Amino acid sequence: MSLYDLIPEFGVLYDAIAMYATRGDVEFYVRAAAGVVGDSPLLELGAGTGRITLPIARAGHRVVGVDGSPTMLARARAKLDEEPGEVRDRVTLVEGDARDFSAPGAPFELAIAPFRVLQHLTTIPDQLAALESVRKHLGRQGRFVFDVFNPNYSALLSDRHAEAEDSPERVLPDGRSLRRTIRVSRANFAEQVFDAELIYYVRSGTEIARHVQAFPMRWYTPSELEHLLARAGFRIETMYGGFDARPLTDDAPEIVVVARVAG
Repeated sequence: MSLYDLIPEFGVLYDAIAMYATRGDVEFYVRAAAGVVGDSPLLELGAGTGRITLPIARAGHRVVGVDGSPTMLARARAKLDEEPGEVRDRVTLVEGDARDFSAPGAPFELAIAPFRVLQHLTTIPDQLAALESVRKHLGRQGRFVFDVFNPNYSALLSDRHAEAEDSPERVLPDGRSLRRTIRVSRANFAEQVFDAELIYYVRSGTEIARHVQAFPMRWYTPSELEHLLARAGFRIETMYGGFDARPLTDDAPEIVVVARVAG
């Protein structure tokens, strides 16, 4: 079972986190989709609730979205049902594991994995399996675009055991309210993995429900990504330090990778 399926109505809570609407990655991936020729579909790994999928479809592009969470896909389908017919017709949603999936429409010109999908793969075999699954769905000159965070080692070394608010309280459409905190219980530098908890507090009147989403997350260095991609049959075209195409420097917030099938 996906970690997104352990909390009731998690898709609604996820969509209520304000910072997800202001990341800047939506516009970046819509621009990447503009490079797809004609009516060819693109592949999205980790489609979730459709946060990236729907804007790409609204921009006129066909999307095949793959996700391992039935809960997140159900939320995406509910949102898709509210879209005009021409947008609905451009989207195909598929339940599948990032490490071994089958998506209709291959070979694709473009595959994307937004919002740190690859950081949920903590072992090298899983990372290579996912990269190879993407590569087999791409054409000979297919591109793969994804993002991970640029590791902030000062933050990783700091004590983050205590909960810290990362999303202030806001009212949900049904009248309940939601706020979220985050804590990091462990950082393992040998494995380049930290254990995080996102804690959702849902208030209805005087009752407060506390939901904890706990997961390990892998961080990468740029040179490590270059090696992993080469092993999986890709070559890197460029790396950015953010969705505004800034240079990748030590203090850049993101590692945004544009890779192409090698050979």
